[in-house]
Amino acid sequence: MTEKLLTNKQALAAVIQALGGIWDTQRAVLALRVAGYEPTSDEAAGKEARRRLRDLADDGVIVRPDPDQAVYRLA
Repeated sequence: MTEKLLTNKQALAAVIQALGGIWDTQRAVLALRVAGYEPTSDEAAGKEARRRLRDLADDGVIVRPDPDQAVYRLA
């Protein structure tokens, strides 16, 4: 049986839900790398992490308590 890999968004959501706490770009990059994401550069890793954090906020999984900071927590 073949295993279906999680998307970056699914993997990040699972880690955030399991660990909770405050999430910024650096923490999201680390979580994505642990989940198997291999970026071409640190800049690409940061862009992917920010994109996925925004996606999860749009889906209502996480919220951004302070609109002036790119820091998220579980909804």
